[in-house]
Parts: sequence; structure tokens; C-alpha cells
Amino acid sequence: MTDLHPPKIELFDVAAMTNTDPKGIVRVVDRYETTDFGLYMGRPVEGHPHIGYFRSWLLPGHGLRIGRWLPHPGQTLGHDVYIDIVDVERGPVWRTTDLYLDILVRDRRDLRVLDTDEVLEAHTAGHLDRVTVERAFERTFTAVDGIAAAGYDVEAWLDIPLTWDDKV
Repeated sequence: MTDLHPPKIELFDVAAMTNTDPKGIVRVVDRYETTDFGLYMGRPVEGHPHIGYFRSWLLPGHGLRIGRWLPHPGQTLGHDVYIDIVDVERGPVWRTTDLYLDILVRDRRDLRVLDTDEVLEAHTAGHLDRVTVERAFERTFTAVDGIAAAGYDVEAWLDIPLTWDDKV
């Protein structure tokens, strides 16, 4: 059994330059960039032992949140790209609903899918309906197939001009 919980909701308030995490903690954002294909966010991470800076793109058309996190000096993360399978709602305040499944990619090497047990348990507990679970798996399979076919290069697969801040 995993730590069963309802889907995590996160808010991205572009005007206020804040990000409200799933626990309701409001964090200050350094940078938002809104494009026709998504929303970029860059912000520091306080108190995490490994991660010093979050950088992520919300991509509504793909149902993905693509993250390239920066570790603290001397730390390693074990992956280059962290992909959350999500539902994304655009607006003055963007909103993501996490669909439990994640993909960790090591650039040009490999990938792995995490949390299939969580999505199935969430369905059994009534947190997700069958249609949502199918959508989550379809997005995951599409991403895995595409990333693998692109030589484990997420950005080559997406063919979207993603930009990243280099802060820590």
C-alpha cells in the first residue's frame, strides 16, 4: 500500500507571481513565461535537502508538467527531467491536477515510469474515475513511446522551444 491521497492540486498565479503547492503553501516565483503552448515557472525551493530550484513547463496540450530541477551544489538527482502526468487548466491562475503517474528521464540514456500502484489504488479508492485513469495511462504511454523514439531526448520529442533558467 502507498500513502493513498486524493489528486494533488497546484496553483500558478501569474499576476501575483506565486505558486501554491499541494499542501496550500504559497511560494514566491522568480519568473513566469506564458506562451501559446504553455506556462513556464522558475522558483527557488526552500528547505529541500537535494533540490535548490524548480523549473517547469505546464503543457496543457500534452497533459504534462515537464521539470528540469537544479540540485544544491554537490547533490545529484538521478534524473535530468521529471515529468508529471497532469490535467492543466489555463487561466489568470493556472491549475494542475496530478494524475499520480510520473516519468523520470536521464537525457539520451533511459527513462522509468513511477507510481502505477498509486494511480490504481486511487481508482480503487474512488479518487479517480476510469476515464481519468485511462487518460493518465494514455498520456504516459504516448510520452514513453515518443521520448524513447527520440533517443531519450524529451525536447526533441516535444518539438517545442522550451527555455530554462540556469539559477541555483
